[in-house]
Amino acid sequence: MCAPGGWTWRFVAAAAEAHGPGGADFVALDAAWQAEMGRRGLAPATREAYGRVARRYLVFLEARGIAVLDGADGASVLTFLESLLDRWARSSLFWLVSNFRPFLTFTGRTDLVTALNLAGIKRSHAIIPVLADADEELVVRACASGVISARDAAITLLALSTGLRACDIVALRLGDVDWRGCTIGLVQQKTGNPLTLPLPTLLVSKLAAYVLDERPRCGDDHLFLRSKAPHTRLGDHATVHQVTVKTFRKAGVANPRAGTRLLRHNAASRLLAAAVPLPTIAAVLGHASQESTNLYMSVDRARLLDCVLPVPEAVRS
Repeated sequence: MCAPGGWTWRFVAAAAEAHGPGGADFVALDAAWQAEMGRRGLAPATREAYGRVARRYLVFLEARGIAVLDGADGASVLTFLESLLDRWARSSLFWLVSNFRPFLTFTGRTDLVTALNLAGIKRSHAIIPVLADADEELVVRACASGVISARDAAITLLALSTGLRACDIVALRLGDVDWRGCTIGLVQQKTGNPLTLPLPTLLVSKLAAYVLDERPRCGDDHLFLRSKAPHTRLGDHATVHQVTVKTFRKAGVANPRAGTRLLRHNAASRLLAAAVPLPTIAAVLGHASQESTNLYMSVDRARLLDCVLPVPEAVRS
């Protein structure tokens, strides 16, 4: 079978996410991996991420005439990663590799794991950007003024003020909101941990306006629904990104970069600047480990500069 070209491979990759491999051996391997992840007690979002990249790889092999894993070699792993560069930035491949390694380890193919390690894809630890105070004020004012729909304002303010992950925003249900207590409670998709967060007054008012006046009447109890029929839950994190970017543009923010990842970083940096202890920030962001929160220390440049020691006179001379 001929190797597919760029357009064909994008089509195949999309099919991989939706349907997975077609051959009996790979279907069985995918099912075994799903069962193993369930046995390990991995969170649903983690199982989905691990399973998605495994299925992509298996479909990739099938497209090259390989029907059993014994027919794959280390070169297939490297070629697979290269094939993804038209859809992923090289700097973003770290996350895909991290999700891919557990599957290859599960198969017992140490040669494939070694090939993955030889790819040399490392995580970038660049200084994390945050919103300028003026831009954040523009967004809040626009959400409060009515220029933005109640749904989009609520989604944007939720991401901005709480730092919730997009997958958690999408999964929210009507019953998760405590209207009297002005809090929201959920079980995180990524970690499986329960989380309760306070809601600012403006956010509560926008949520109420959406539920009472804008939200379509239907049997789906997800908090946020599609504004156009069919009125089902939001599709995925891309939908949340589209909503926040649209809100930032309407607010007049120049060159808006408003994904929930940036907004999580922004929420963390605001808490850090307010001298909130790291364990508290970790709890607010729903981190399973405080070590994950340490990354946000790179945001506060001013406080980092306070840590710089003066150069001794003898050295300067």
